[in-house]
Amino acid sequence: MRVFVAGATGVVGRQLLPLLAEVGHEPIGMARSAAADDRVRQLGGRPVRADALDADAVAQAVRITAPDAIVNMLTAIPAKVDSRHLARDFAATNRLRTEGTRNLLAAARRAGVPRVIAQGLAYAYEPGDGVANEDSPLWAKPPSQFVPVLDALRDLERQTTAAGGLVLRLGHLYGPGSTFAADGMFTRQAAAGKLPIVGGGTATYSFLHGADAASAIVAALDRPVRGVLNVVDDDPAPVHEWLPALARIVGGPAPKRVPAGLARLAAGAWGVAFLTRLRGADNARARLSLDWRPRYASWRDGFAAELTRTADVSA
Repeated sequence: MRVFVAGATGVVGRQLLPLLAEVGHEPIGMARSAAADDRVRQLGGRPVRADALDADAVAQAVRITAPDAIVNMLTAIPAKVDSRHLARDFAATNRLRTEGTRNLLAAARRAGVPRVIAQGLAYAYEPGDGVANEDSPLWAKPPSQFVPVLDALRDLERQTTAAGGLVLRLGHLYGPGSTFAADGMFTRQAAAGKLPIVGGGTATYSFLHGADAASAIVAALDRPVRGVLNVVDDDPAPVHEWLPALARIVGGPAPKRVPAGLARLAAGAWGVAFLTRLRGADNARARLSLDWRPRYASWRDGFAAELTRTADVSA
């Protein structure tokens, strides 16, 4: 199967391209520059040049490569995100999730590509008790900085599902290139004692290694599953549980505890919500409909393996 991957060098793409090649598919990576072309080749893919926001270029790239499936992993998230200015920092990603998705779907329609899989988020659910399944509503009135991000996600899901595609709502990604990588923003803050437990640390996170996201995509390629699926690990955990564990793994001090009101002055309403109100997600439907299991069933094992391996290599 020829698989066209938009976002081929991101956190998921860098795991997906070599896995596709390993299992016998032909990975095609959409790239915007010569450097990105080289990176796609290094990952085992065939590069094709196009800017996701250029509809004609995307249409041509899809037409000349004639893929059997398109995987939309488009994002442009900066290495450092300011929670007080989330809307600004996610503006490029929001455009990719709306305009970029529109261009990919139009190209797929014209070329007769039968399968489209896109990346969503599993932590945009309405805050509440217990973990959310796919029938749970998305956040109705989130903090203002998250509103355009969520609007873009809703648009991506609407477009993709209307076209008969599948949206994989991914958990908080960790692994190479992520904010939880050894050089990632959250890991560095935890190591330096600069990532506090805000309020009671009551936000629940459902994590996912980038390689497990890739394996879910591969599993979905051959199955006629449509709609949305939560793709997360089996061990949702509140901040007050995973943050001290992360700090220990990376040799940082125990996280400080900061009242929510004080944290709001520094991190804004979204920064506080991100650490106190997020809801975890349930992966039962993905496990059943995709016959998929995460390699790292728990972030506990995944964090330890990923960050310890990175430390060993660095040494």
